[in-house]
Amino acid sequence: MSSDLPFTLDQLRILKAIATEGSFKRAADSLYVSQPAVSLQVQNLERQLSVPLFDRGGRRAQLTEAGHLLLEYGDRILSLCQETCRAIEDLQNLQGGTLIVGASQTTGTYLLPRMIGLFRQRYPEVAVQLHVHSTRRTSWSVANGQVDLAIIGGEVPGELQESLEIIPYAEDELALIMPVHHPLANAEIIRREDLYQLKFIALDSQSTIRKVIDQVLTRCGIETGNLHIEMELNSIEAIKNAVQSGLGVAFVSISAIEKELQMGMLHRGRIETVVVNRTLSVIVNPNRYRSKAAEAFTEEILPQFTNRAIELSPGAAEQNGQTNAVAPLPEINGKASVE
Repeated sequence: MSSDLPFTLDQLRILKAIATEGSFKRAADSLYVSQPAVSLQVQNLERQLSVPLFDRGGRRAQLTEAGHLLLEYGDRILSLCQETCRAIEDLQNLQGGTLIVGASQTTGTYLLPRMIGLFRQRYPEVAVQLHVHSTRRTSWSVANGQVDLAIIGGEVPGELQESLEIIPYAEDELALIMPVHHPLANAEIIRREDLYQLKFIALDSQSTIRKVIDQVLTRCGIETGNLHIEMELNSIEAIKNAVQSGLGVAFVSISAIEKELQMGMLHRGRIETVVVNRTLSVIVNPNRYRSKAAEAFTEEILPQFTNRAIELSPGAAEQNGQTNAVAPLPEINGKASVE
């Protein structure tokens, strides 16, 4: 069997760039090479494989079936190459290397920056990247080896639940916030029936947090369909600003409003016999290389925010049903934040 492969890593990188950018020119610009050089590499690759990789009829570079197949395997090859380089960097024992952490929107915006700040104080030589996306996209990034570990607030896609290790991490309370001068701000307890008289500011109905809130309120006997949604906004910061401006009330993660509560900019209301919680989980891919930086983050930083040790074992991906039975979970400990 010949040891010569019909493609090089550079050609795989070029193929991926064209597929991502949608054109040979933009791919060349992103790789800092000339367009003729990119075209020549693609021609050589197609000749070596004896199949066309692109349909050249349209304005946008479209992959053929063979092109999609090569891109799929090429992604995995390039990912393994990056993993290999990081494993070699690890030999320096946390004197370098990279830690890539993923998170869903709220945890990535308010919780992870504090965690990363604490980690950077202890290991300043390690470069840290934070990727903030939806729970679904973050889960796939962990599965594909693009992210070392992630903290998410939603549910891992069903097709990934057997391949990922999912560890319940903490309970995140979703607090009811209102303007400090709201008529109910002086009430020690808000009655359930009072909720129907309030104007709510909410995230989009398809967002993970919105779904969790509706599920919990429904379980508590509250008709969510009868709540008055004054407006829907696409970010927590926009919602907080709208509440401060007196436009309504909202449910937001307690981790997102610590500063506003301390400064008296928002009031946190308490509803009789209703506590809205969601479970945050740590997810990793047990079949991928786990760097020393990722182990240090897991063992030293994560417990600082919940006072709970997180144990990730290679075989745990097959025991998610048992792992998820951990109870009770501690709430997020904001005292560990880095000033």
